[in-house]
Amino acid sequence: MRALRWEGINKLAVGDVPDPEIRNGGDVVVRVTRTVTCGSDLHLIGGYIPFMQKGDVLGHEFVGEVVEVGPDVQRHRVGDRVVVSSFIACGKCRFCAEQLYSLCDNGNTNPAITETLWGQSPGGCFGYSHAMGGNAGSHAEYIRVPFADVGAFTIPDEVPEERALFASDSASTGWMGADLGGVRPGDVVAVWGAGAVGQMAARAAVLLGADRVIVIDRYDYRLDQAQKHAGAETLNYERDDVAGELRERSGGRGPDVCIEAVGMEAHTPGPQFAYDQLKQQLRLQTDRPAAVRDAIHACRKGGSVFVLGVYAGFVDKFPLGALMNKGLTVRGAQMHGQRYIPMLLERMARGELETEHLATHVMPLERAPEGYRIFKEKADNCMRAVFLPN
Repeated sequence: MRALRWEGINKLAVGDVPDPEIRNGGDVVVRVTRTVTCGSDLHLIGGYIPFMQKGDVLGHEFVGEVVEVGPDVQRHRVGDRVVVSSFIACGKCRFCAEQLYSLCDNGNTNPAITETLWGQSPGGCFGYSHAMGGNAGSHAEYIRVPFADVGAFTIPDEVPEERALFASDSASTGWMGADLGGVRPGDVVAVWGAGAVGQMAARAAVLLGADRVIVIDRYDYRLDQAQKHAGAETLNYERDDVAGELRERSGGRGPDVCIEAVGMEAHTPGPQFAYDQLKQQLRLQTDRPAAVRDAIHACRKGGSVFVLGVYAGFVDKFPLGALMNKGLTVRGAQMHGQRYIPMLLERMARGELETEHLATHVMPLERAPEGYRIFKEKADNCMRAVFLPN
């Protein structure tokens, strides 16, 4: 079959790879109909997460049709339209029982790397390096889905695939930030990053009853989408005094909940960016934490900061003093998709959550390297590039 392969740092190619097969009784094979780029993929492509091997298939956010079913699968039949959580979870371990699915003890079949890096291993992820299990990704004609009864969900007839696609990761991740960040009715919420995940976090905060939701970015086309589709206020950090505006719009206190949806390649104005970038290139730090620093400084005393952006290792100048002395609660996680996807599909069916606007560039899988170039460079106002493998 055809698939998008990682061939080296900043090198992608579409080529032939072996067809997936049922390996365990709980597997299904899915014919991928739509799969989408993600900002976290850029960390893999750029070599910031150094656990890729030549020929690895990328992609973790997808929908498709079940074409083969393992003997132990109960919830799915051949022909079902499904959306699949990007993180792989068994549904039976202690962490799955607590709905912390991305922390599954059995989803990552190659835990040694992350146990060495972080002390313990999270679950596995499709197409996200050998540190996360080495699972083949979704930018392919077909994909094997382990633990399908836990991680694959039938798409309601009234939900189009182009909407359900983003429940696989972006909408689930964004909703998790608002939910586990503790958004309550009447809150003021600030979101750093107006990409797909940031927009979904903002929309979740609105639907959870926040009084004001403010999204921060530097690209006007992304901010326009956040305003139009998430119902958020916006700030451009290259033109606006973000810290001052957040204080002004929160009665002088600062936001109750700050959600960071940027990640390890964050940009910031001024000399701090050059300093962080140089240290990252020299491997003196693995991540650029500018957005996390801003969120911690902006958050009100006793408030909550949730880190949605992907980080790999170590950062410099983390404001631990501000965190401790302001009494902040700081949380982070990879997405617990199985916890949120059923609810998101219901909201999508009711029209409360729309995501089609995120798919600004739709193209065949054979053009995937070009799609990633457009996505990375934010050319032609690209929000996300969606590939059609079949």
